[in-house]
Amino acid sequence: MTQTATDFTTGNVPDAPRSDLPELLLALSRDLRAISYTVDGVAEALGPSAHAALGRDQLIPALLVSGRLAGSDDTSVRALAAVVQLWLLAVPQSVDAIDAALPHVRTQGLADLGLVAVESGVVTAKVDLRPYGWDPNQDGSGGAELWVASDLAAHQAPGVLRHDHVLGIGQASTTLVQVTVRKHSRRALDLGTGCGIQTFHLLHHCEHVTATDISERALAFTRFNLLLNAPQLNLDPANLEDRVSLRLGSLLEPVAGQRFDLVVSNPPFVITPRASGETPSGQFTYRDGGLPGDEIVASLVRTMSGVLEPGGTAQMLGNWEVVSGSEWHDRPAAWLEGQDIDSWFIQREQVGPEQYAETWLQDASENRDRAHYRESYAAYLDDFASRDVGGIGFGMIWMRRRDAAQAAIKRFEEITYPIEQPIGPHLGAAVDRADWLVGASLPDTRLVVAGDVTEERHQRPGALHPGVILLRQGAGLRRTNLLSTELAGFVSACDGELTVRQLAGALEAILGNAEDIDPATFREGLLAGVENLVLDGFLIPAQEKETP
Repeated sequence: MTQTATDFTTGNVPDAPRSDLPELLLALSRDLRAISYTVDGVAEALGPSAHAALGRDQLIPALLVSGRLAGSDDTSVRALAAVVQLWLLAVPQSVDAIDAALPHVRTQGLADLGLVAVESGVVTAKVDLRPYGWDPNQDGSGGAELWVASDLAAHQAPGVLRHDHVLGIGQASTTLVQVTVRKHSRRALDLGTGCGIQTFHLLHHCEHVTATDISERALAFTRFNLLLNAPQLNLDPANLEDRVSLRLGSLLEPVAGQRFDLVVSNPPFVITPRASGETPSGQFTYRDGGLPGDEIVASLVRTMSGVLEPGGTAQMLGNWEVVSGSEWHDRPAAWLEGQDIDSWFIQREQVGPEQYAETWLQDASENRDRAHYRESYAAYLDDFASRDVGGIGFGMIWMRRRDAAQAAIKRFEEITYPIEQPIGPHLGAAVDRADWLVGASLPDTRLVVAGDVTEERHQRPGALHPGVILLRQGAGLRRTNLLSTELAGFVSACDGELTVRQLAGALEAILGNAEDIDPATFREGLLAGVENLVLDGFLIPAQEKETP
């Protein structure tokens, strides 16, 4: 998939919201805030059960609740119900109801902005416009209350999605938000911006963001969303380019020759069978990269270092194929061969070809046409079989263009159980610990047990000693570590009073009286175990211990 990279500055793209009408954008944001069309406002109005169901794309409970609210004597309650039904539930409304709910922008203004269609006094949503936000410091930055426009989803509109569908706030986008390490950056890149979710968060801790996409409609939605939320994002609508550059083009082509401190990407990583003679118009641009197999992710991993400043990081989501009989990380490891780049792959899920096909055919509502579904399902299975693919992995990727002061990191982990969210701060802390160990003298360090760590001991009834000793993390990646007897003894003595060298010497003396051990081998093995516990956050330098 190739396309010439160009600056995107137009506010008027066919079949996309208009961002060149600043007075109407201001009126719309004023009206939405006045009726509490916010995350908290909608949640309070619908109630916990209906709001939770709406989060699962189940509309019926919210339809029932909003229907009752529409008959309220309170005009503000009726106004919120009308807007919820219009944009979240895709229920047509009367012109009178929308004019009353949004008195400054009114129905005509919404139509001019390309958000609704009006016919015979009935207002129909052309887009999904929903509240979005986060609490202060939830992602390492300040909080925000925003609105996000995207195309209507499969549960809101009949038929198969259009191939240039602009995806809204989905699980993948929020996963990337939560996994991103939030540090101040001078220049950031949002690769494959979609409707702009990642850019919103980047603007809170980055001086300038370049947002790219292959889809002109996606960039139009992003521009609309940025300007609608300009005050909350600290943007000057008259000089958007001072902080945000929108670039049209494929993959890294739009930023060739540029360097960034941070790159985030939720790329079109879905593995889709390629048909002979297929053109981009036959692909779903929001998810299909247009390359065979997992090559879209592979190509980004192989070339990402070319757009990173020294020490710069990249975080992305991706799929990778697992060839039958191989380990899941064999292919990602091959992508990294010959590169001077740090990497950390965390596989969160692995599914078989059948489940993968079912997931993505349903995602685009392709299961609504039985004949098309059968043909497409078979194409998926044939495509995977042609490469002997036995499974497809999904996970998170962290990369860094290393400099001399940083640790060499090559990690592949499979973590399929629930982890703490947002996980970004914990990933950042883990990298910081790895870098700290490069310059630190571990034997001369005083360590303490991290505050979220607990110990479990298991033994057979009547046994004198435990057969299994486990350390568990209650936060972050929530790892479990199986300890040897000597390492368990070391951890139990880590109160910040003695150095690692002193504790190791004490253990050596105690165990040496009871066992025949080689001092050098003992210390080497113990220090390796301690270093791993520090890397994973079970043990931390004493100065990091929080004051109660």
